[in-house]
This record gives sequence, C-alpha cells and structure tokens, in this order.
Amino acid sequence: MNFATIIGGPVSPYVRKVIAVCDIKSVRFRIDPIIPFQGNDDFTGVSPLRRIPVFIDDQVTLADSTAICEYLDERYPSPPLFPTTAAARARARWLEEFADTRMGDVFIWRIFNFAVIRPNVWKQPRDDVAIEETLRNELPPVLDYLESVAPEDGFVCGELAIADIAIAVHFANLCWSRITADLSSWPKTTAWIDRVERTPAMAKVTRLGERAMTVRGAERRALYEEMGIALTETTFAAPGFRRGPMSV
Repeated sequence: MNFATIIGGPVSPYVRKVIAVCDIKSVRFRIDPIIPFQGNDDFTGVSPLRRIPVFIDDQVTLADSTAICEYLDERYPSPPLFPTTAAARARARWLEEFADTRMGDVFIWRIFNFAVIRPNVWKQPRDDVAIEETLRNELPPVLDYLESVAPEDGFVCGELAIADIAIAVHFANLCWSRITADLSSWPKTTAWIDRVERTPAMAKVTRLGERAMTVRGAERRALYEEMGIALTETTFAAPGFRRGPMSV
C-alpha cells in the first residue's frame, strides 16, 4: 500500500483525530505539517474552505476530519471505530458532531484562538478578557453535557471509538492555551478523557502535538523523524498567512 498524505500540523485537534485513526488502523501516511492559514494558492484546490486536515490517497481527496475518519473506517474496517448497531452508530456520530462544532467553537475558536493563534499567527495580543468570559459562561455548559454522557468506566460506546477520540483531542488544546480552568466539578469527564489519552495512539499524537508547539524551522523535521512520521517531499505552505472563507 502506498503512503497516504495528511496535510495539516498536529497542533490542530482535527488533524490529531485523523492521525490517531490512521495509527489505530495501521494506515501509512506522510504529513505536510502546515498550520491553519498557511496554505498556498494550490491549497485551495484540495481544501476549498482552506482548512485542515486534508487527506489524500489513491482513491480520495477529502478536506473534513469527519468525512476522512468515516472513509478510513469503511476502507480499513479492522479495528472498527464505529459501533455496529444503528442506534449506537448514530450516537457516536452525534457526539463527534458535538465535538467538531460546539467544542471546536468553545475550546478552539474562543479559547485557543485568543490564547495562541492570534498572538502567533496574526501578531495580536492575547485576549485574556475574552478567554475568561468563555471560561465563565461557555465552557461549563459544554462540560456539563459531557459529564451527562461520560461513561463510568471504559469508553462511551464500549470499545474505543471515534466519539472518544473526537472529544478528547480538544482537551490538549485547552491545556496548551495556558489557562487556569478548574475541571474538578466534572470528574467523570476528566477520568474519561484521561483513559482516552492513555491509549497508545492518542498518547503518541498528543505528545507530537505538544512538542510541535515548541519547535521551529529545521527542528520540526527532526521532531517528525524522531516520532517515526514521514514528511512529504513538497509542501502546500506559503511564506505568509491568509484567512480562509470561513475564518473566525
């Protein structure tokens, strides 16, 4: 089997979701670890919304993490990452949708964006006022819902599934935002996320994302080599940054 290509750096929770699924299913891939807003003109051709990740193999070019993971689960069915019954699969899809949309809005665009993306990409000051408002008003309802669906033990659909991965990946970005959020009021949720993060694929990709936050330039290639991840020979990276059609 030839290598697939993943476009997007592992700081993105959506990229880490796809990398974890590839790892679990032993799908070989190379990565072009561009960050959001870094794609060149050709990038628009493979990602019309100019968002990451993009997944390219011998059959598809897909630019949405949900579509990518469903494709991977259908093409490489073992081990399965979706439950077998219709009701359980629907529940897993809903939880992934909740993670991709509501959690993405709160964890990524309202916290990580103001804490990390704006200062590092757009050279704007970190907005602690906006972050604190989100921590006070927007984060607790999300965690309340997660607490209501969190399993007492194991994973939300029995075996590790896409819903667990899609939800868990956002918590690393919350940590990387350097905030002071007390999550002790949601013990089932934090225990659940900890179980997901301790699975081999998730532990590896979270460590990769954490280290990618701190390396620059030539050090990045050394990091991927150390982690056993092949890089693409070419890149979609442009010298500067620009917003996509759906940028916040």
